[in-house]
Amino acid sequence: MPGREELLAVLRRNAPRETPPPDLSRLGVKYADPLEQYALSLKGVGGACLRAADLPAAERALAELPACREARRVVTLVPGLGQGNVDLASLSRPHLLEGLDLAILPGDLAVAENGAVWVDASRLHHRAVFVITQHLVLVVNAVDVVHDMHEAYARLQEQPIGYGLFISGPSKTADIEQALVIGAQGARSCTVVLVG
Repeated sequence: MPGREELLAVLRRNAPRETPPPDLSRLGVKYADPLEQYALSLKGVGGACLRAADLPAAERALAELPACREARRVVTLVPGLGQGNVDLASLSRPHLLEGLDLAILPGDLAVAENGAVWVDASRLHHRAVFVITQHLVLVVNAVDVVHDMHEAYARLQEQPIGYGLFISGPSKTADIEQALVIGAQGARSCTVVLVG
């Protein structure tokens, strides 16, 4: 049986050559109009996109949505948008969110490629809010719409590490008999408001 040094020498002689990492600079896609592409991508995954010049315009647009008009229990974490009557910070347990009709949450960026919105959930008192609610509204500055996931992850590297997630449209599953079910494990609708 060869000794330790002999074995290591054989491994060193037969090690693969070092190769430089691949050039990833050409990956990704660029859209002529990322805001228009975002709206198309979001529609493709079952969501709806609203454009608003500012928060008052966003407030007026949301007031026209049946899900917003009919909501009785509302959480809003976007100052100046919506009439919230449930204070997340005052709830001791996420179970107290049962029966939540509408959650209006800020998004940090949106991805034109797939209709996703990055939500920094470390700022939420109860992370369950976006899956417990019946209807979800995400508010993103229009200047924060990026072309693809490569650009999104590059932007996220600049942020402190915490808990966050990409949300793309309402909850959906097709696990059972390949029949698409919307809202099975989360929000039944998802509206993204691009402000600016």
